[in-house]
Amino acid sequence: MAPEHLANLARIGQLKVEARNAAEVARMLKLAKTRLADAKLPNVSRDGRFASSYGAGHAAALAALRWHGYRSENRFTVFQCLQHTLGWPPHRWRVLDAAHQKRNLAEYEGYLDIEEGLVVELNGLVQALIADVESLTQTV
Repeated sequence: MAPEHLANLARIGQLKVEARNAAEVARMLKLAKTRLADAKLPNVSRDGRFASSYGAGHAAALAALRWHGYRSENRFTVFQCLQHTLGWPPHRWRVLDAAHQKRNLAEYEGYLDIEEGLVVELNGLVQALIADVESLTQTV
């Protein structure tokens, strides 16, 4: 992981420095787990499961960023920082970015075309993300 990259992003205003708050990180992880559980409910619409899975991914990624003492109001930046907070390679965090783009189309243009395969892939990725953040929080 590269904390100097996070510090550089803070220097240019992409991140805000904010002391780690372990209780906040724990709440975000709990939220991520709850939303992921909702994303796996078979009686929820595909769009609803996608939104829950995406929300779980954002909460977990933000928890990782907060663990390192930073915050961002830009969702893309939160996902992009997974490279520095958890050592995730681009091909992993870019799945979350693609979901973010689909979410934006739905939120701002009313267009949402989600395939079942994407929901399944996103759920698996978010499950791994939550596990990685939990491992991170076990370190000092």
